[in-house]
Amino acid sequence: MRNRTLSLFSTGILILLLINFSFAQKNSNDKEEQFLRTTPKLVVGIVVDQMRYDYITRFWNHYGDDGFKRLVNDGFNCKNNHFNYAPTSTGPGHTSVYTGTTPATHGIIGNDWYDKDSGQWVYCASDDAYTSVGTTSDAGKMSPHRMNVTTITDQLRLHTQMRGKTIAIAMKDRGAVLPGGHTANGAYWFHGMDEGKWITSSFYMAQLPKWVQDFNSSNKIEQYKKPWTTLKDINTYLESGSDNNAYEGLFTGETMPIFPHDLPKLWEANGKYDLLKATPYGNSLTTDFALAALEGENLGADTTTDFLAISFSSTDYVGHKYGVNAKEVQDVYLRLDEDLARLFKALDKKVGDDEYTVFLTADHAAINVPAYLSDQKIPAGYFETEGMNARFAEFLNYRFGTTDIVKNNSNYQLFLDHKIIQNLDMEVAEVQEILAKELLTYEHIERVYTAHQMWQNEYTDGIPYILQNGYNQKRSGDILLVLQPGFISYSKTGSTHGSPQIYDTHSPLLFYGKGIKKGSTVERTEIPDIAPTIASLLGIAFPNGTTGKPIAKVLE
Repeated sequence: MRNRTLSLFSTGILILLLINFSFAQKNSNDKEEQFLRTTPKLVVGIVVDQMRYDYITRFWNHYGDDGFKRLVNDGFNCKNNHFNYAPTSTGPGHTSVYTGTTPATHGIIGNDWYDKDSGQWVYCASDDAYTSVGTTSDAGKMSPHRMNVTTITDQLRLHTQMRGKTIAIAMKDRGAVLPGGHTANGAYWFHGMDEGKWITSSFYMAQLPKWVQDFNSSNKIEQYKKPWTTLKDINTYLESGSDNNAYEGLFTGETMPIFPHDLPKLWEANGKYDLLKATPYGNSLTTDFALAALEGENLGADTTTDFLAISFSSTDYVGHKYGVNAKEVQDVYLRLDEDLARLFKALDKKVGDDEYTVFLTADHAAINVPAYLSDQKIPAGYFETEGMNARFAEFLNYRFGTTDIVKNNSNYQLFLDHKIIQNLDMEVAEVQEILAKELLTYEHIERVYTAHQMWQNEYTDGIPYILQNGYNQKRSGDILLVLQPGFISYSKTGSTHGSPQIYDTHSPLLFYGKGIKKGSTVERTEIPDIAPTIASLLGIAFPNGTTGKPIAKVLE
């Protein structure tokens, strides 16, 4: 009997040891898997078009707890985040965020650019090989075919054997097409005019899914055909300039740039549904559609990670019209804060709190209105191209006997006719240098670089580093111009962007959710670091043109 009791006792001990070993092995395997990768059900990439970093701090006291503050307080804030290339514009910006590299590699050197091979202008997302879906207009003839490399969304699709979904959404076509990558299940953008519909391209599908058709036929778009008033008492908007000033643009039909903006009254004269783009209602409509996509595509419903790419475009339209110091800009960000809160609450409910990962950044920042800066005695102003062109043409005729030696002047780049240079029995590099020295003598042109310099040197910091990262050997021009800080070639009202100056490069970068630490850093991070950071978190391959580095401090 005693031996039997000891035998049972020994068996029990052995079972306990085996159970403990099993649990220990499972915990060890779980820890090892956690070390290798994080598995959110959904990654949400948010690009806020034309968002400066200081919009976070400037409007902080007006934000609620569940939008920007949630990302900052419960996530990771990269305070010294920059675009490391120029031109700083929408097409290159969205592409660089999602490819982990710069125009030098991914090839999207502008929103539009002069194509050296065809001698024609091309648009970064246009593609006549495909047809519009959801509209009879040409607004859907788009694809990512000019983007030379893969995106983080492509890599996730490849890693999951195409089981993980990618859906990309934006008011602007390029804000959806480029982040969606080459393999997106769907990319949708808003076609305004007299239609007011979300559309796509036959590159993705033959017809709109039912959930998109249902959204377009609902009354959700019509609800925004209303006056634009301030979210809060306008007298509390102390972080912005006066409501009525000379630095802001006007909608057609307005005599003063002041609240309220009567959209129903302005409707016909301002492109009908296109009018919504330049109001905060464009962002709200984008949020509505993103929530419809969340449900309609059943995103984040299983253990295979999906990706939802959202670009809020209206902030750019408003910034261009009113300038970064306008009360309209403040209001659009306070309303965007509410839209973000609405999005995050829906994600909590649909996907599950701590089951999704978010990053929020911009595609570029913007300059304050130079006319305003000048009135504050800050060096700033406008580069007048007409006077320069006349003087430059005179120089070309005198020095080379023809103006045809310059084929195109755009995006602060000059494209030369290499055949004419050859006929003149001159070297291209020689002509580039002659023109660069001439242009450097013009008022408000601060720096000039040649393609030869971009080819021969490897810059590691400063303006030439930024220009080189934006210089694509096959697509960029022969001469690169940089204006004096504070000077732009633009209208006297509203803000713009595109330069390598810090006011165009300093943008937010916030991470939040599963696999993300809480904290912040003032160490420099760069836009191409985003994609490899997300790839490292997910344990997947980097996009195939990646030049950025993972931000180790962000990841748990």
